[in-house]
Amino acid sequence: MSKQYKLGLTSKILLGMVLGIVFGLALRNFFPGSQFIQEYITDGFLHVIGTIFISSLKMLVVPLVFISLVCGTCSLSDPSKLGRLGGKTISFYLFTTAIALTIAILAAVLIHPGNASLAGNVLEYSAKDAPSLSEVIINIVPTNPMQAMSEGNMLQIILFAVVFGFAISHIGERGTRVASFFNDLNDVIMRVVTLIMQLAPYGVFALMATLSLTLGLETFGSVVKYFFLVVAVLFIQGLVVYPTLLKLFSGLSPLMFLRKIRDVQLFAFSTASSNATLPVTIETAEHRMGVDNKIASFTLPLGATLNMDGTAIMQGVATVFIAQVFGIELSIMDYATVVVTATLASIGTAGVPGVGLIMLAMVLNQVGLPVEGIALIIGVDRMLDMIRTAVNVTGDAVATVIIAKSEGEFNEEVFNDSQAGKAAKSFEEQVLNAKK
Repeated sequence: MSKQYKLGLTSKILLGMVLGIVFGLALRNFFPGSQFIQEYITDGFLHVIGTIFISSLKMLVVPLVFISLVCGTCSLSDPSKLGRLGGKTISFYLFTTAIALTIAILAAVLIHPGNASLAGNVLEYSAKDAPSLSEVIINIVPTNPMQAMSEGNMLQIILFAVVFGFAISHIGERGTRVASFFNDLNDVIMRVVTLIMQLAPYGVFALMATLSLTLGLETFGSVVKYFFLVVAVLFIQGLVVYPTLLKLFSGLSPLMFLRKIRDVQLFAFSTASSNATLPVTIETAEHRMGVDNKIASFTLPLGATLNMDGTAIMQGVATVFIAQVFGIELSIMDYATVVVTATLASIGTAGVPGVGLIMLAMVLNQVGLPVEGIALIIGVDRMLDMIRTAVNVTGDAVATVIIAKSEGEFNEEVFNDSQAGKAAKSFEEQVLNAKK
């Protein structure tokens, strides 16, 4: 007689995270060093499930970014509007990145997490070459758009999609037919996103179980102060700076925003990839927050590439930390250089796991610090990568809502409706609603 209680997607993901951590810790403690667990559970079952989940999300990134950007751009037939939207988006992302870096550096200077005794450890870290700013700018223009898509070069894909969409909007009736085709494709891609979201709890379970099995508490060791300082600054950025900016520039409720962004944050935390989370971010912005497709399809793919506030926080704290470990005094100009370099380095930084360390090497070189110091923090970077990715996607969503509101492309009723687009609906209910 009573209605059967159904868990929403957020609850299922949280349950998957908790069960995964418990499962991993149980295997780690009850079967330490087990070859069977390593071969058949960690590298077998869990690795397969987790990799399939990540791959299924990444599978959608290129077609979603290209199709949604074409749809968004071709609906902006006025060149001035496209330029204004791009200017607002890039300016906001660079502004929040500069804020994140400033807070991170000030916190690191005041808390002083670095201990000079750590410099006596054997430090070995082979840094990959980071591209110069001029190379990043040149590489924005694709010589072969198909190659850019196959390689997942996001900046090149974004530029080609914007130019392609702009051309569609300026060829009259033929462009209208092509735009209609892309809009239909966009609906199909969003339906695929809905399908894949049903796999999230299982993928999250596998990823968290693997993390618990391979990352022990002893990893934190001597850099525990650094770790928790970065976490604290990340929480300040995500729970103080972003909500304040949202309230200041849009007047919307930060609490309602944080409530609706939870699914996206959980996906980002689990995958540690802004790009892999992008399909979920776009779906949430459009259907749960009331952002028009022409805005979300432009600002969010751009944010997944340009907006790396979480990574900037890590770079700011890590730079000061490494300087303190090696007993190197940084001047005010050095700190300013870190802010400018890391802010500009966020342009073209791929939204994939681990890329922050490559960009950190570039920042360290810029201020004359030893790149080998990265070896001190590399052990905890995976966990920090997960948290800072959640911060990154939160910043993308805040910027999207603010810009949509300023452009008059925002449905405030949808935003204030706590049930709007709620993922608790079964997939069967969504299909039936789509057919009506």
